[in-house]
Amino acid sequence: MDFMVTKVPVPPPREPSWDEGGSVVAERRTRKLQPPRMYQVVMLNDDFTPMEFVVVVLQEFFNKDREAATRIMLKIHLDGKAVCGVYTRDLADTKVTQVMDAAHKAGHPLQCLAEPVE
Repeated sequence: MDFMVTKVPVPPPREPSWDEGGSVVAERRTRKLQPPRMYQVVMLNDDFTPMEFVVVVLQEFFNKDREAATRIMLKIHLDGKAVCGVYTRDLADTKVTQVMDAAHKAGHPLQCLAEPVE
């Protein structure tokens, strides 16, 4: 069986570089990778969720000690919101889901969200 070639293959348009021995050397192009975009997990104030529950959530899901959790809880209470931590997108989304699930199971309307760090 004979096959006919309708077009002659065309070599790539870029010029190969040659080393001293006369062989072709492929050049590697380095790509600059950027670090992943970070997201801050923000907890919002409400008038119904007990302060102690917020402290426990901060300790359990954000690995804060009692003192740091209390400071963040007071900031949430006084300012209306506070940053609980800064993570990559997947981790931030996971933290938000954990907090919302715990609040829902405990019957509290606590709100938490992840927003990009600017």
